[in-house]
Amino acid sequence: MEAAHGPTAGEYIGHHLTHWQNKPMNGVIDFSVYNLDSILWAVILGIVGSFFLWKAARSATSGVPGRFQAAVEILVEMVDSQARGIISSAQSRKLVAPMALSVFIWIFLMNAMDLLPVDLLPKIWEQIFNAAGLDPHHAYIRVVPTADLSTTLGLSMSVLLVCVAYNIKMKGMGGWVHELFTAPFGNHPVLWPVNFLMQMIEFAAKTVSHGMRLFGNMYAGELVFMLIALMGGAAAMSLSGVLLPIGQILAGTVWAIFHILIITLQAFIFMMLTLVYVGQAHDHH
Repeated sequence: MEAAHGPTAGEYIGHHLTHWQNKPMNGVIDFSVYNLDSILWAVILGIVGSFFLWKAARSATSGVPGRFQAAVEILVEMVDSQARGIISSAQSRKLVAPMALSVFIWIFLMNAMDLLPVDLLPKIWEQIFNAAGLDPHHAYIRVVPTADLSTTLGLSMSVLLVCVAYNIKMKGMGGWVHELFTAPFGNHPVLWPVNFLMQMIEFAAKTVSHGMRLFGNMYAGELVFMLIALMGGAAAMSLSGVLLPIGQILAGTVWAIFHILIITLQAFIFMMLTLVYVGQAHDHH
């Protein structure tokens, strides 16, 4: 009987896809609304990633490295080799390479939150709400920051600002403005508006695709985990679904193993595109 009064599949997914926000949204776009759960987990995971990097640097030795130090050194060498192949300026690489490493580790950790059981942290959050005297049915929290479009677009816009800064640094304000109006079609005055429009479209397209790619993959992965979790709920509602728990375990295991590749690959792609876009800012047209 309890199962009959439980949430439907749509209500279950809708609840899990609702953010903990500072206030309800007024319309489809409302910049005064903040997804507090995405901010919370992004900050926590950023601190965790920074702590482990600091710990690796502090405990580094010149002898035979331990497993943790060896893993960090492999990451550092991987990012440094990619940066050397993309960014020609050694001076720029002193800042860009550590930034790319931080981006990779931070996004990997945020993506990895998708591997936690779907209902684990939301149920804990409901208990906290209940203990505080609040309605646990309105205890909304999402734990994968990169499945939030505002997070991924915020990251991609940060990369855009870095690219603008390097455009100005490497070419000077006058040189960059000149490039905005003369590339890619030439410096004839008639072509200035077309060149500027094309440059703006390029910046916008790179920024939006940079953030949307990460968001789309992680959002889809989150939905798949929710659908797999619903298999167990379907089994509890009827005796005919006794085989569903086995399918749930198998599907969950297979998808989690495959998702490890996805979360790593998406972090790597975001890092590589960051290096590519910053590297393009060093090119003169």
